[in-house]
Amino acid sequence: MLKQHINVLSLFDGISGARIALENLGIECYYFALEIDKYCLMVSRKNYPDIIQMGDVKDIKGDEFPLIDLLIGGSPCQSLSIAARQKESGLEKGHSILFWEYIRILEKCKPVYIELDGWDE
Repeated sequence: MLKQHINVLSLFDGISGARIALENLGIECYYFALEIDKYCLMVSRKNYPDIIQMGDVKDIKGDEFPLIDLLIGGSPCQSLSIAARQKESGLEKGHSILFWEYIRILEKCKPVYIELDGWDE
């Protein structure tokens, strides 16, 4: 039997698109989000004022949360994209280095389920 509510932690949350998907699936959740873009935060807060905004992923230890059932995240991938044509490439430089923050939080929170957006291509 599925829990009444699940605890969701969304890293690099953007405009909380994952929350929309969960809502469309009829999944009720306590939703914790990590996002720093002010425009994304404005949209997210307007649409879902109940989301618990936690700030920057780099400032989170990982023990601030209850048991996380679902960890969601799609770290920036500009440094991996051939289209971006940046000097810095790979997971060790540029924005894509934030991938390691996802791994750090994953290891700390030990969620029941994970979703890593964009890494299935």
